[in-house]
Amino acid sequence: MKKIYFLLCSILFINSVSAQEVIPFRITKYNNIIVKTLVNDKDSLDLMFQIAMEDASISPERMRPAKSLNFDKNGTSENNSVKIGKREFKNIRFFDNELTGQEADGKIGIGIFKGKTYKIDYDKNQFVLYDQLPDVNDYKQVSFTYNKQGQIFLACENLINNETYETNFLLQSGYPGGLLYSNQFADSKKLNENLKVTGEKTLKNSQGKSVTTKQGILPSLTLIDDIILKNVSAGFFTGDIKNQTTSYFGADLIKRFNWIFDAETQIIYIKPSKYFNEPYFKMN
Repeated sequence: MKKIYFLLCSILFINSVSAQEVIPFRITKYNNIIVKTLVNDKDSLDLMFQIAMEDASISPERMRPAKSLNFDKNGTSENNSVKIGKREFKNIRFFDNELTGQEADGKIGIGIFKGKTYKIDYDKNQFVLYDQLPDVNDYKQVSFTYNKQGQIFLACENLINNETYETNFLLQSGYPGGLLYSNQFADSKKLNENLKVTGEKTLKNSQGKSVTTKQGILPSLTLIDDIILKNVSAGFFTGDIKNQTTSYFGADLIKRFNWIFDAETQIIYIKPSKYFNEPYFKMN
């Protein structure tokens, strides 16, 4: 009898922390997460999950129509519904004419998960929503901060010319590559001299000012003491135009981990995914 009671208690406990909803996604060759959605029960749209934004948006280069979205003079559409899998999200705000990743009609942000603990599971290509924190024994806490817009910045240590420098990287799932450094960090650490450069591309605007995109290799990036990425693809800019104000932790690095975001404690947990040791994405 005691064994049966223990078994029933165990089942109840497991069910209490089990996922409330599973939402499938696919990953493009550009490392972007794409979810199939039905907007306002009318428009079937492929939206790119953007962890660096709260709301949703529609691209001017979309392949599918979005006739149910009515935008005001400021390019905003309020109070929309979005169905993803079996779940429907209400009161979603859309913005018009925002560029997005390849293969997507627009973007959907983290607002759909507000108040929920959720996992980005790259091993199974799915989001998992929970009512409370699941088992995280094989996960590690990661150091991060939020800004006023709710964007997430990871604090990572960068090994450059045998010196270690800590800087904050915006989690940016819309950028397909690895790291992208701000102009301030790239200039102050002389990345053009101190990183091995593997490629570059120069563009000029109508005023003749140039910007050069360079791809280099960072010897080591430390997220946590025992989670270290080696020979990381790292981009930065040189030239006359200085408009990269934020450093990015791009989609090629995000997919190397499974992530759990705890709604109650605001703690982020990570563990390496099946992509952890994959070759790095090559930016054009």
